[in-house]
Amino acid sequence: MSRAEARTFLAALLVLVAPGVAAQSQPVVKIHRVAIVLAISPLAEMAGPNPVHPITRAIVHELRSLGYAEGRNLILERRSAEGKPERYAGIMAELVRAGTDVMVVAGERSLVRATKAATASVPIVLINYPTPVEHGFAASLARPGGNITGTTGGTGWENDAKRLALLKEVLPAVSRVAYLAPKQFWEGPAAQPVQRAAAAMGIELLPVEHLADAKVSFLAVERQRPAALFVAPSSPAFAQREALPRLALKARLPSSFGLRQHAEAGGLMSYGVDFAEFNRRIAHYVDKILKGARPGDLPMEQPTKFELVVNLKTAQALGVTIAPAVLQRADRVIE
Repeated sequence: MSRAEARTFLAALLVLVAPGVAAQSQPVVKIHRVAIVLAISPLAEMAGPNPVHPITRAIVHELRSLGYAEGRNLILERRSAEGKPERYAGIMAELVRAGTDVMVVAGERSLVRATKAATASVPIVLINYPTPVEHGFAASLARPGGNITGTTGGTGWENDAKRLALLKEVLPAVSRVAYLAPKQFWEGPAAQPVQRAAAAMGIELLPVEHLADAKVSFLAVERQRPAALFVAPSSPAFAQREALPRLALKARLPSSFGLRQHAEAGGLMSYGVDFAEFNRRIAHYVDKILKGARPGDLPMEQPTKFELVVNLKTAQALGVTIAPAVLQRADRVIE
């Protein structure tokens, strides 16, 4: 073989070998499969890089800021039972079969129970579950144990008692208030603080079961002929964050909610946890678990910041005068 032929042969050999060498030098990108599962909200609200659903949006954006990108190192499975509890078991079984690395699950008791029944090994991150210890999903908030951790919206049901006191401050003469809440809230310990507060303030609370259909629930509210509407924070309330304020305003009912989204949509006022920052914490749980942390060792976080939002536009439409003392305490006034 001549020198020229040898050089040609070596050049051809390098062309064949180089791609393999280059491929071996490229770092392997691990693709993580993370699921977000909701109980009631429409699946369409969870879609895209900027989901309409505020909790999903907060998680997606924060995961992105932590270096997770769909199509590169993340597969994000978005699921919702859309108000049909009979779908819970099927959704969870499907996600387990798919090899999901972490399940982020809405704080709905029956949904969490179905998730726990589906797997004892896949890490589960709860979204604002109010009573994880009391319901047996965590050994303690400091060290939940097992495969479950997450955030808890439970800061004591006394928060609703404070919210009722604010409503009374705005409407001193109010005596009949419809209490829209899931049946288990009204019949369990969740309602006890607000019931005691109502009795002390001379308010008759009129319990109305909160159903998946906002219009059906509201028809039951109107049959009670209340002077105001008080809505317990729950999955149905969050899913109906736009419908309920509109229905209340149409019926000329002053309304009090636990989430600012309701006040922004036309409710008279809201007082509760500032979830704008709190929901982003979910992504940090996911990040820690994907990096090797055990969920049972991660403390469940409680909210520390609360906000009062008053909608002056709604107050004016209803002919309600908001006391200056309430406006001064408000974190946000919608005008």
